[in-house]
Amino acid sequence: MFDIGFAELLVVAVVALLVLGPEKLPMAARTCGLWLGRVRRTVGNIQREINEELRVEELRRTTAINKDKLDEELAEMRTPFTASKSAATPASDTDSENVAPPPETGANEASLKKPTADE
Repeated sequence: MFDIGFAELLVVAVVALLVLGPEKLPMAARTCGLWLGRVRRTVGNIQREINEELRVEELRRTTAINKDKLDEELAEMRTPFTASKSAATPASDTDSENVAPPPETGANEASLKKPTADE
């Protein structure tokens, strides 16, 4: 993060020793370490939240694109059926009297059964 070398850390340690003295330096170093730990945890949490939000937004975008594609495919699939319904509707009004009724299949069900081993 910061480009601090060993020489700079040594200068900071010597200045801290001269300013704070040998009695207060360990307590100051501990306090500084605690603060750095809190800052690192906070920055880590913020990075995780940002990454999670980016991931969720990407999923939303991908889902919306996939939904649009599926809607287009569904519209394409419905087109032949819609066209055949609209073409069949006027013809069924005029020719409904001339259409033969469908054949009954109930009488043939007994003949379609598979024979069992008992028979």
